[in-house]
Amino acid sequence: AQAGTMKLDLETVRNVAALARLDLTAEETERFARQLGDVLAYAERLQQIDTQDVPPTPYVLPLSNVIREDEPAPGLSTEEALANAPDRQGGFFRVRAFFDA
Repeated sequence: AQAGTMKLDLETVRNVAALARLDLTAEETERFARQLGDVLAYAERLQQIDTQDVPPTPYVLPLSNVIREDEPAPGLSTEEALANAPDRQGGFFRVRAFFDA
């Protein structure tokens, strides 16, 4: 194991594998214990970084809106909109009730 690696015991790895429905060999259990320990050690190191004077940065790249302006345009007539409706009543779609009153 590397210096600074958080030790993750094999029983913990077996429990996590059982929760994830993974059937690991003894070799895989040992390998994942080392790898998961490395990940946890790295996360622990990140927790120690002083970020008090760092402003929140939700995006690292500048954002710009690439969506066109919302301009009104002619739409379908009621007859065109209802042309393929399986059932209609007047100028509306008619659907089965979802809730009983």
